[in-house]
Amino acid sequence: MNIIQIYKRFPTQEDCVKHIEGIRWNGTPACPYCASDKHTLMPKEGRYHCNNCNTSYSVTVDTIFHNTKLPLQKWFLAISIILNAKKGVASRQLARDIEVTKDTAWRIQMQIRKAMGQYKELLQGIVEMDETYVGGKPRPGTGTHKRGRGTSKTPVVGIVERNGRVKAKVQDKSKLKFKNMKKIISENVDKDNSILMTDDYKGYSPMHSIIEHKTINHSARQYSDGVIHTNTIESFWAILKRGIFGQYYHVSKKHLNKYINEFCFKYNNRKNESADVFSTLLLNGVNL
Repeated sequence: MNIIQIYKRFPTQEDCVKHIEGIRWNGTPACPYCASDKHTLMPKEGRYHCNNCNTSYSVTVDTIFHNTKLPLQKWFLAISIILNAKKGVASRQLARDIEVTKDTAWRIQMQIRKAMGQYKELLQGIVEMDETYVGGKPRPGTGTHKRGRGTSKTPVVGIVERNGRVKAKVQDKSKLKFKNMKKIISENVDKDNSILMTDDYKGYSPMHSIIEHKTINHSARQYSDGVIHTNTIESFWAILKRGIFGQYYHVSKKHLNKYINEFCFKYNNRKNESADVFSTLLLNGVNL
């Protein structure tokens, strides 16, 4: 779903509204405040009057488009641009592309990321688990820079299926221990139908007590032993970091999970048709 297709399929505000109404209501408008389907159309305002709770509403209430003053076509264009940018798009670039201010572009991006929620089903099969660290690099002359688990950067833990889906989330550094790692596995992996692959970090060592567990010894510079490796999750980390360092440059810990959601959503939908991904995101966006 590229920008040319957006212009062709949704040339007017009415076309955009009609499309969202079809996704959200399937022909039967319902009040978002009381769920009543008793309404009166207000054609001039492009809204509905609820005959039950006596309020007016539009299809954008309680969606990612709530209270927007921008034409919905610009929102659709922004969604298309963001979905087609594998490594993300900077807010200033998006602002230039759809002719809005950088602050408006940033808000649009954050709203769209709300619709890029994490994959909810349990992962299964061969799954890889690893953690990475996201943050800025020191300026030259500021001393040595610790790498890996000795760094002061923000930890992110991820789990990925081989040739499948990925889940990732920011974690406190103090929780990178077996107790918390065990909880992450229990909440995200089908333990009875999975084999876990990790590196030799001691926080993963007791995993064999809850799931079949294979380890690759990174400390001895061993990175692959047949099917035993963590190269899949490492590849995802590479995409995430190229996007953050190459496009966004700096992401605060407060908002980092939202950016991670964006990269997970794109990775999890990488094999789907672009029109289907566009529709999936709109469906998520009107059903927050």
